[in-house]
Amino acid sequence: MSAVVTPTSPPTPVEPAGEAVLAEPRSRLRHPVVRRLLPLGVAAAVLVPLAAILWGNGAWPSELTVDVKTPLDDAYTWVVTNRDTNPVFLYFLLHLSNWSDSSVAWLTELLETIGWFPVIVAAVLLSWRVGGLRHKRGLKLAGVTLAAFVACGALGMWQATMETLALMAVAVAVSAVIGALLGLGAGLSDRFERLLRPVLDTMQIMPAFAYLLPLVLLFDIGVPSALIATIIYAAPPMARLTSLGLRGADPSVMEAAKSLGTSPAQLLLTARLPLARKEILLGLNQTIMMALSMVTIASVIGAGGLGEEVFRALSTVDVGGALAAGIPIVLLAIWLDRTTAVAGERLGEGAAPAGSSWLHGGRAWTVTAASGVVLSVVGWLLLIAEWPEAWEVNIAPPVNDAVDWFTGHLAEGVPVLGGTRTWADGFTTWLLNPLRDGLTGMPWWLLVLLAAGFALLAGGWGAMCTAALAMAGVGVIGVWGHSLDTLSQAIAGVVVTLLLGFLIGVAAARLPLLERMLRPVLDTMQTLPQFIYLIPVVALFNVGRAAAVAAAVLYALPAVVRITVQGLNQVDSATLEAARSMGASTFQQIRQVQVPLARPALMLALNQGVVLVLAMVIVGGFVGSGALGYDVVYGLQKSELGTGLAAGVAIVLLGLVLDRTTQRPAQRTGRH
Repeated sequence: MSAVVTPTSPPTPVEPAGEAVLAEPRSRLRHPVVRRLLPLGVAAAVLVPLAAILWGNGAWPSELTVDVKTPLDDAYTWVVTNRDTNPVFLYFLLHLSNWSDSSVAWLTELLETIGWFPVIVAAVLLSWRVGGLRHKRGLKLAGVTLAAFVACGALGMWQATMETLALMAVAVAVSAVIGALLGLGAGLSDRFERLLRPVLDTMQIMPAFAYLLPLVLLFDIGVPSALIATIIYAAPPMARLTSLGLRGADPSVMEAAKSLGTSPAQLLLTARLPLARKEILLGLNQTIMMALSMVTIASVIGAGGLGEEVFRALSTVDVGGALAAGIPIVLLAIWLDRTTAVAGERLGEGAAPAGSSWLHGGRAWTVTAASGVVLSVVGWLLLIAEWPEAWEVNIAPPVNDAVDWFTGHLAEGVPVLGGTRTWADGFTTWLLNPLRDGLTGMPWWLLVLLAAGFALLAGGWGAMCTAALAMAGVGVIGVWGHSLDTLSQAIAGVVVTLLLGFLIGVAAARLPLLERMLRPVLDTMQTLPQFIYLIPVVALFNVGRAAAVAAAVLYALPAVVRITVQGLNQVDSATLEAARSMGASTFQQIRQVQVPLARPALMLALNQGVVLVLAMVIVGGFVGSGALGYDVVYGLQKSELGTGLAAGVAIVLLGLVLDRTTQRPAQRTGRH
């Protein structure tokens, strides 16, 4: 009788106990985060003890500090002394300064001379023509324009509005030309684009104050410094978007044009530029909005106009006066944004309907111009040039009375709630002060190491070197303590902004009705210049660091919400449907599907939130934020350029640190 042999599997080898114990540490070492940080950790293990022995574990060592304020003050003194004799000033900078002053003065005088009625007529008819003479949106845009200009006059700000418009018009014209030329070069040349990109990236993260200080050194306080700072500040969007539009031209159209034997110049004029019209117009829109923002901030160096009215009122905590000047700024921003946006929407529309060609193209412009001339002449003959004082309304006293009532009843002592200023005091006591004390109490080398580590994880070795050197540079120039104070405010603002922005963004992405309700609010908030956000926070929280952080949160929140909503909505609907079919709850869909797939957009939201919060915290120097913002304002007002320029350099370095520690490498090529 034969035996049945049952096949058996080969015996499983038994892993030795020692290898099993070592397997877990080996797997941890293979983790990508650990592998990326390991070289930095090894270098830190060698260098940190040496640095601690040589320079201690406290604040930035004085042995590594370089006195930059004295040379900068000396440079300013030399410039003031030699401004009238040095050839560079006589034959170049003086001509540039005279051109800036005369061009703005000429345009301001022109607007004031022709009078308020022709200006309003011209603006209304231009808006109507841009929106379309036969379209309802043209009438709506004309109505918005009329309301905006009438409100400027009724609030007693007509002359200040004309000064702001004149400065803006000159700045936007020059910025658009410079930006278009730079964008043209970057769009046609890969080498030039690689050279220009890091410059634009750095300019994008620089707060507005950083542009003012070196120009004050060269041109002194006045309109020339404000105009040139505005031109430099507003040019990058035009350059970026022009380059983007030229590079994004449809390849099939380009091939068809080349097959017809067109020359490079003909290809540019007949194919590339027409295809890039929308991006170029969007660049013009962004240039206009950035110019308006900078013109208001430049009031601190003598730009005049509406910004100076706001600045003067905020200096005395006159909320009513600041609001009277702030409303025209808001209305101008809305008018300019809507006009350029509607012009972009009309690009690509079909031909004029049959029988109505006289309302389109050149004939429509002729009708608009002729109507404007006739109405302006009639109005100029019948009405005075200056806005009638009898038509002005002084809103400052009732607004200040309302603020006083609010302060007496709701700012403090409210049962259970406490009040807004109680909240501000608590926010300062329980968050801002401990955060500042924690940062200033850290060893200097630990902060440099943390900046390097976060930048290495976010952007690689290049970002790590930039962040570490920038963090160390803050200490080298001697503003370590004030920089950490500013950094603590920026961190607090970023935390609050991200919490609110992500929560609102997730809710809006899940609820289409909420997104539609938020869209006009976010549109309006994103058109407002930085100065405007200071007015309500001073009324609610009084001056101080909490007010500056609140303004920073309001300023950065729209961008974070928008990017979050866009990222979550771009998640593949099939993936979400598959998650629903498997019984995933709403919270599980958000946490396990939408958030992981939208991570690049959320990282971009983090990066933009950080950069915008820092920019606004610096502007908070006007309302008592102290630290670097105060140093800049003090340096500009007291001609202490050494203090102001050192603070300005520190602001740029902090911007580099925060940008490199929150930015993915892929973001660098796609940002505009």
